[in-house]
Amino acid sequence: MPLLLSAQNLAKSFSGRRLFSGITLGLYDGERIGMFGPNGAGKSTFLKILAGRELPDEGALEARRGVRVGYLPQEDRFEKATPEEELVHALRDEHAGHLEAHEKHTRAAIILTKIGFGLDGAPPMDADLRTLSGGWRKRAALARELVKQPHLLLLDEPTNHLDLEGIEWLERFLNSGAAGGSGGGNGGGAFLVVTHDRYFLENVTSRVIEINPLFTGGFLSVAGNYDEFLERRQVVLEAQAKEQQSLSERVKEEIAWLRRGPKAQRTKNKSRIKDAHALISTLAETRQRTANDQSVDIEFSATERKTKKLIAAHNLVKSLGGGHEKRLLIDKLSITLSPGMKLGVLGPNGSGKSTLLKLLTGQLAPDSGTVKNAHDLRIVFFDQQRQQLERRQLLKHALSPDSDSVFYNGELLHVSAYAKRFLFRYEQLDRPVGELSGGEQARVLIARLMLTRADVLVLDEPTNDLDIPSLEVLEASLEEFPGALVLVTHDRFMLDRLATDIIGLNGRGNWGLFTDYLQYESWRNRTEPAPAESPDKRASADAETPAAAPASKTGLKRLTLKEQKEWSTIEADIHAAEARVLELQQQAESPALAADHVRLTAAYAELSQAQQRVHTLYERWQELDTKLHSAP
Repeated sequence: MPLLLSAQNLAKSFSGRRLFSGITLGLYDGERIGMFGPNGAGKSTFLKILAGRELPDEGALEARRGVRVGYLPQEDRFEKATPEEELVHALRDEHAGHLEAHEKHTRAAIILTKIGFGLDGAPPMDADLRTLSGGWRKRAALARELVKQPHLLLLDEPTNHLDLEGIEWLERFLNSGAAGGSGGGNGGGAFLVVTHDRYFLENVTSRVIEINPLFTGGFLSVAGNYDEFLERRQVVLEAQAKEQQSLSERVKEEIAWLRRGPKAQRTKNKSRIKDAHALISTLAETRQRTANDQSVDIEFSATERKTKKLIAAHNLVKSLGGGHEKRLLIDKLSITLSPGMKLGVLGPNGSGKSTLLKLLTGQLAPDSGTVKNAHDLRIVFFDQQRQQLERRQLLKHALSPDSDSVFYNGELLHVSAYAKRFLFRYEQLDRPVGELSGGEQARVLIARLMLTRADVLVLDEPTNDLDIPSLEVLEASLEEFPGALVLVTHDRFMLDRLATDIIGLNGRGNWGLFTDYLQYESWRNRTEPAPAESPDKRASADAETPAAAPASKTGLKRLTLKEQKEWSTIEADIHAAEARVLELQQQAESPALAADHVRLTAAYAELSQAQQRVHTLYERWQELDTKLHSAP
């Protein structure tokens, strides 16, 4: 694959602190690269350097002649009023300067259609960008880069603040190859995406890079997906640990040699003395590097109340707006939260997830229905907008407003010691909260919430901007929390690990209660087809595969838990089985097999088994469907 971009010994510091140094790597045409690393490692800065938006302190960046680089920053900013105007404006540079006005509009229309604008249920190309949801603004920003036909597309945290539907759309889009190739490279274009979404890394990448001073050279690059990266990472860290141990033993020997008496010193080899000091320096640097591999210390305090019903919601109804603008969000929703229950709340942006949290916590009153709390119930609430934080407040005052100490888990801690648990440095204590990164602000809020004992934790998108080590520690703490948890998140990995129950909302009043994400996904696909799919995708949805009918809560009770899980996936299983039959039919009809009797016989045997599986799945679907919709 042709080399698109080469970084040589890149280094960058910020406010006197070294972000990274000595990074040397190449980016090749056709690669699908995922990048992650701890907060503060300089990932966004690194992307800006690759995009030519910022200069490195040291090192050089070399690009193949004529290479165009697209850059999608975390924040979506637009210069024009509509998506179409924004894309035409983006074609003003010298690469597209030769295009006539109508050609620019045509190219913009093609890209916007590919992204989904103008299709059924989607915003038009002349929509007001200010009125679009976060997901559609992200699509518009992505289209603005694609219209310039980049050879390499750089995406900085594109999944942040997207709902699950938006994330899944982006996965499909990147995997389709539509994000690359327009630049004309032999490998079909390339992209590099910075993200902490572990399933996203697993699903879209062919190479994973972690920027982390823990590694020799400042980063680790592994060909493969996230699972393969984790396996290789463990091997590398074990090898580095052995190397450090060996280096430590050699340093001990050299120190003992240096400490010999004055008579011995006169005969010492000056070269060996120099080498000994170099070894000592290398060991110190290695220990400093590994000392940076720390994780946030998160542990929520619970009251350990024994009450079985902490919050009981009955027949909740809530609408937004009034008159013709009135929209039903939640209709007759009932649920009870008990100790140990971990409830995930899912739905597209605007479906009422945050509204439900506010109803359960008493911040909003329902139009009808009741919410009853246990006596003296203690609720801790994490607000995704972080409105509880005062941006001008110093970090030390945000953590401890009234003194220089905090009382945590029965222990009095100085605010600097408490801040250290969340990886804040001493010099950051006198910095305003507004100057901290998004991940650091999230850690401030979590640190404050941990000081309050709780019966119920209500967390609205707590994972935004958190790095993977912080996510893992947060998950472990929430898993051990004995009270009830209500969690809104787009992190599918966290949902799979934590949620005992999932409630799904569709924004039109409909809701459902499920045992896992697969059940919710099946319900969502049945109750509301994905908007703005391409015409060929919509046509394929009309195939004669049976569509699982929406299941009422009463209907689901007729199925065992195992059968409910089977029902939630059987439609997808049938699609996959039918696709396998088509694939095997093509293989069996290949001219290459016609003259090979043994291989031809084996191919038809496998085809027969695949056809039998389709038949079996249809029969099982019919059995479950009959049981599900049978009269009570």
